[in-house]
Amino acid sequence: MDNINIWDSEYRFMLIVWDTAPISSGKLVELCQEKLEWKKSTTYNAIRRMCDKGLIRNINATVSVVIPKEKVQMMEGKAFLERNFEGSLPQFIASFLNDKSISEKEAKEIMRLIDSHRE
Repeated sequence: MDNINIWDSEYRFMLIVWDTAPISSGKLVELCQEKLEWKKSTTYNAIRRMCDKGLIRNINATVSVVIPKEKVQMMEGKAFLERNFEGSLPQFIASFLNDKSISEKEAKEIMRLIDSHRE
C-alpha cells in the first residue's frame, strides 16, 4: 500500500482510533460526539470508509487498527511532497523556511535527521 487518500476529518477521526483502539464502536461514537461533535451516523460512516480504505477493522463491533499512525503520516507526507513540490524535499524546506527562523536546537535535529538518511 503506497498511498492512502485521507481527508482532514478522517485524519482527526483516525487520531481518536489510534489513541484508543481496540475500542467498541459504541464507545467510539461517544468519543467522536464529544471530541468532534459528530452524530452517530457520521461516526459509523467514518468507520465504514476507513475499513474500505484498509486503515481499520470492525469485527463484532470492535474497531481495531490495521495501519499505524506513523505509516499513514509517512504516506501522507510523501503524497504532499509529490503534489505540492514535485517531490523535491529542498523545495519544500526552502518554502517552509521562507519567512521563518529556526533555533540552533532545531537546526541540529534537522541535520541529525539528514545525516541519518544519507545514501
